[in-house]
Amino acid sequence: QDSVIYPSTILRGKTKIGKMCRIGPFTYMYDVSIGNECEVRISQLDTCRVLEKSQIGPFSNIRPESVIGPRARIGNFTEVKNSRIGFGTKINHLSYIGDAEIHEDVNIGAGTITCNYDGKTKHKTTIAAKAFVGSNVNLIAPVKIGRGARIAAGSTVTEDVPDEALAIARARQVNKTDAT
Repeated sequence: QDSVIYPSTILRGKTKIGKMCRIGPFTYMYDVSIGNECEVRISQLDTCRVLEKSQIGPFSNIRPESVIGPRARIGNFTEVKNSRIGFGTKINHLSYIGDAEIHEDVNIGAGTITCNYDGKTKHKTTIAAKAFVGSNVNLIAPVKIGRGARIAAGSTVTEDVPDEALAIARARQVNKTDAT
């Protein structure tokens, strides 16, 4: 009821859309469940659930076994696979989140990647509530980020980060000239 499906949107399989949603344009959904008051713009969703008042897109790819929200935001050029994204969490742009459990009110900075595959096995990343992940961060799974933890931009995190800690995992900058 009161939902709008814009032009060039394709709904396949057992897709269900809640009340007061805005879907499309140019959106493809297969076997997707969309809660009430959601917005999905110019994106592809496959075998996933989007819970109430969440926003997807533009240009997002939500892959199978993912649950988004409620009140979550998945932004442009972000891919989510086999992950649970908690209440109010924001992944605004240019990120890959695979095999992850991200709790409520987490901010994921631009260019964040959960490095979940070691060439043989998929591994899980867990991020506790109210964590802040800076831009261009690599999270090498398996890894756990604690409640309220902060990850400095440009870090490659290979070890668990305790609650409320600040993790800085990058090499010190060295400038060299022809004379040195």
